[in-house]
Amino acid sequence: MDLVSIPENPAPAGAIAGRLKASDGVGLRYVRVPPPEGRKGTVCLFQGRAEFIEKYFETANDLRARGFAVALLDWRGQGLSDRPLRNRLKGHVRDFAEYDRDLEVFMREVVMPDCPPPYFALAHSMGGSVLLRAAQQNRRWFSRTVLSAPMIGLPGRNGSGAARVAARWMRRLGAGRAYVPSSKGAPVFTQPFDGNPLTSDAARYARTRRVLEVNSDLALGWPTIGWLAAAYDQMDAFADPSFPLRLRHPLLIIGAGQDAVVSNSATETFCSRLRAGALVTIPGARHEMMMERDVYRSQFWAAFDAFVPGSGEA
Repeated sequence: MDLVSIPENPAPAGAIAGRLKASDGVGLRYVRVPPPEGRKGTVCLFQGRAEFIEKYFETANDLRARGFAVALLDWRGQGLSDRPLRNRLKGHVRDFAEYDRDLEVFMREVVMPDCPPPYFALAHSMGGSVLLRAAQQNRRWFSRTVLSAPMIGLPGRNGSGAARVAARWMRRLGAGRAYVPSSKGAPVFTQPFDGNPLTSDAARYARTRRVLEVNSDLALGWPTIGWLAAAYDQMDAFADPSFPLRLRHPLLIIGAGQDAVVSNSATETFCSRLRAGALVTIPGARHEMMMERDVYRSQFWAAFDAFVPGSGEA
């Protein structure tokens, strides 16, 4: 499969793209990148909602410079993986268990056969939710996991009980495939830079927009009511005090100090109950720390390097 490689966002050297099928027949796109010569270990990089593999080329190159192979996946419903609805801009799943199937087949058919161990996970936002599910299910693929601004809760009225009730009632009434009422319609990352909650780096924001201009099939719009209700179901599970207490997997959670997309207070409460995890917060950073200005990215990578064995520029 072709990758969108442009001068300001080149594909990592040696990147190999392919497709596989989850247990329910959904087609998924993946990319694997070999490690530098003489180095071992693989970081599996999992994106957030509405993202796509090409957006993480720079991050993949950063990881390769640290001596790792990299494996990346487009979750179902985004990137160039299969989408469930006729309107491909609608971000939709019925249950977050669907993402478990993506993770399972990716590890079984791509990572373990073709990527050098040991394996580490780096997941952002919604991807962090899926990796927390895997940890709670005692899946032992990864030696250590780093989560960037994981979606544990939503801030303000988006995280309120009233919003939860409304989403679930609308799903029950058959409106699960409709956009959330607050939808702006336009694909994510095509909206103006000013006032965006994702990054303060104008150049990196423009780079993502440029990739979407080259291949608009990568674009995804706002979520459906069904996706939002499924997200609330998962966030309610995270809010159960016993959930973090059951985790025995080494976790590093990196929070963005100026995050307006996920709830920092929910993350802090969750992390206070972890027995094998820690929280580091980067003051001033917005939600997408791997797409932020270098002053914030350098702090992100310092935390990563201190936590992941073998990490360090080659």
